[in-house]
Amino acid sequence: MTGQVNSDAYTPQSGDPHISVSHYDLTLDYKVTTNRLSGTAVVRGTAVASTKTIALDLVGLRATKVRVTGAKAASFRQTDRKLRITLPSELAPGDEFEATILYAGAPRPRRTRWGTIGWEELEDGVLVASQPTGAATWFPCNDVPADKAMYRISVSTDAGYTVAVTGREVSRTTRGGKTTWVYESVAPTATYLATVQIGRYTTEQVALGSVSARLIYPQPLAARVHADFADLGQMMSVFEETFGPYPFEDYVAIVTEDDLEIPLEAQGMGIFGANHIDGVGGLERLVAHELAHQWFGNSVGIAAWHDIWLNEGFACYAEWIWSERSGGPTAHAKALTHYGRLSLLEKDLLLGDPGADLMFDDRIYKRGALTLHALRLTIGDEAFFSALRIWTERYRGEATSTPEFIALAEEVSGMALGGLFEEWLEQRELPALPAGAVVAPVTAARRRGSGRG
Repeated sequence: MTGQVNSDAYTPQSGDPHISVSHYDLTLDYKVTTNRLSGTAVVRGTAVASTKTIALDLVGLRATKVRVTGAKAASFRQTDRKLRITLPSELAPGDEFEATILYAGAPRPRRTRWGTIGWEELEDGVLVASQPTGAATWFPCNDVPADKAMYRISVSTDAGYTVAVTGREVSRTTRGGKTTWVYESVAPTATYLATVQIGRYTTEQVALGSVSARLIYPQPLAARVHADFADLGQMMSVFEETFGPYPFEDYVAIVTEDDLEIPLEAQGMGIFGANHIDGVGGLERLVAHELAHQWFGNSVGIAAWHDIWLNEGFACYAEWIWSERSGGPTAHAKALTHYGRLSLLEKDLLLGDPGADLMFDDRIYKRGALTLHALRLTIGDEAFFSALRIWTERYRGEATSTPEFIALAEEVSGMALGGLFEEWLEQRELPALPAGAVVAPVTAARRRGSGRG
C-alpha cells in the first residue's frame, strides 16, 4: 500500500501514521495446555512521513529483543499498548525498514468498548477474532484497517491439533510431538482480518465451483455441518454471478466446538460457533453474510472505521439476495420488513459516521442494506448490479471510502446521487424508500454488468 496511512479517529490509540507495513513474517510457537506463546515477527514496511520512531501495537505480550536491519544502534521501549522502536537516524518518506521482534507471553483478549477481542482460549484450542483492534494481542502490528499487508505465518503446536491460518497452507511437518503449519497470504490483508484458529478438528476438502474450499469442524458436529453447508457451492455461484469472481485463492468455513456470540469473518475464512450450526439451515443467512464479506470488507476494505456500513451493509444485502435466489423472500420483501422494524427504533444513528460506540450496532447492518436497496430502486437493476461488480473489481485488495462508492454509482448510472446518499448516510431520520418500483428477483440476465466502466 502506498501513501499516507492515517490514524483512525475511532481507534486513536492504534496505528502509526508515519509508516505503512507491506509484509509480516510471523513464526509462532504455542502450547495449548499452558497458553504460552513465543513469537518472532519480521515487519517490513515503508515510511510515509519523516520519522525516527516506529510505533507498533502490541498488547499483553512482552518484547525481549528488537533488531532493525541496517540500524545497529536502534533501541526500544514498551508500554501497555505500544512497542516504540527508536532509530539512530531519521527515515525519510519512501525509505524502507525491516524490524525483527522477539516476544512472548500468555496471550489474552483485550478489553475494549466493543467487548473482549483478539486471541482467546477455547475449551481445547484457540480462537482469534480481532475486529477492530485485537491483532495486537498476538503480534506487533500497525493495527489500522487502511494498512493492508502480505503475510507468512508459521505456527508450531502440539501434534493432534489442526491449525487454520490466514492464507494458503504451504507446508506441514511433524517432529518431536509438534506439528508446524506454514501459511502464506499474497492478498493484501488488514491486520484485524489475520487469524489463527487451533482445535481438534476434522478437515474436509470441498469444491465450490472453481473455488477450492475446506470445512473444518469437530467430528461430533459432522452431520450438522454437512446439512448446514450443503448449499455453500450454490451460494458461491450466486455471489460470483452477482458480485464478480471470488477474490481469494480458497475459502475456509470453520466451526468451533464452543458456542460463540456471533459468527466472525477473517480473510478467506468464516468462523462459526457450534450454536450457529443447527442441522436444519435455521441460521443460513449467517453463512451467506460471512461469505459475502470476502468481497465486501475483506477484498474491498475500508480506509476508516466510520465507513463500516460499506462492509456490513453490503454483507447484509447479500443475505437478502441469497434469500430470493434460494426460494425465500425477495430482497424487496426483506427490505420492506426491515424498514418497518427500523422505523420503530430510536433515530439516533448517522450511518455515514455512527461514532465508535455504535459502529457495530445492528442498525448499521440493516440501514446499510436499505441504503443499497434505495440505490437499486433509484438507478435500476442493470446499473445497480453493474456497479457492484465494478466496485469489487476496481478496488480489489484496496481500502476504500464512501465518497468513492458514491462516485462509482454516479459514474455507472449517469445520475446525480448526492441527495439520495445524504438522506441515508447523513441524516438520523429514516428516509422513505424510493417509490414507484418493485424489483423482481435477481436473474442471470441482469447480473452481467462488469468491467471498469
